[in-house]
Amino acid sequence: MPKPRSVTAEVESILGPAPASYAQPEAAVLRFRRHGRRLVPPAIAMLAAAAAAGYWVGALPAVWMNLLAAAGAALLGLLLGVLPVLAWLAHRTTVTTRRVIVRRGLFVHRRSEVSLSRVREVRTRRGPLQRLRGSGDIELLHGAESMRLEDVPGVQVVADALRELMERNYEHATRLQQRLAAQVGGFGGPGAGPGAGAPFGSNAAAQSDPGF
Repeated sequence: MPKPRSVTAEVESILGPAPASYAQPEAAVLRFRRHGRRLVPPAIAMLAAAAAAGYWVGALPAVWMNLLAAAGAALLGLLLGVLPVLAWLAHRTTVTTRRVIVRRGLFVHRRSEVSLSRVREVRTRRGPLQRLRGSGDIELLHGAESMRLEDVPGVQVVADALRELMERNYEHATRLQQRLAAQVGGFGGPGAGPGAGAPFGSNAAAQSDPGF
């Protein structure tokens, strides 16, 4: 009894093998957080709170006043120092060979991503202070929407890498669509079914997330 063929084998027998961009596993290219200068204000706030606590705590006449001063300094250090640092750590960006993934949020985690094959333009914006630090903002335009990456360190290097990945993904997607259109036309044209024009592998990232 002949062994039944897998769905993948059946698809490849009709459409041919998947292009290299989808046959190869998705890999992380870049991981970064916003520029480290955002840690300067929290560090100053924590030093100021520690200095104020060292000066006032123990110098006040009543015990409850010293406790109140210590609690106030600890609260200020937490709100102005510790929480901003944790928020900076929680905001991170991952660039893979197919997607840009942004995670943010300290208590409520949010995740947004865009496929590089949909990105049509990579824009950069750098203010005077950002130019001195070598950082800047990157805007990824995809259709009528956009994704903004704020205060990216080494912005020029990151933007160049994104442009190269964007071009490669777009070229692969364009060639695949042309190939599918030609093959679907050969199998009966409009009667091939509603899903015939969808690029093979276009939902690969959505169906199997490797955990980026």
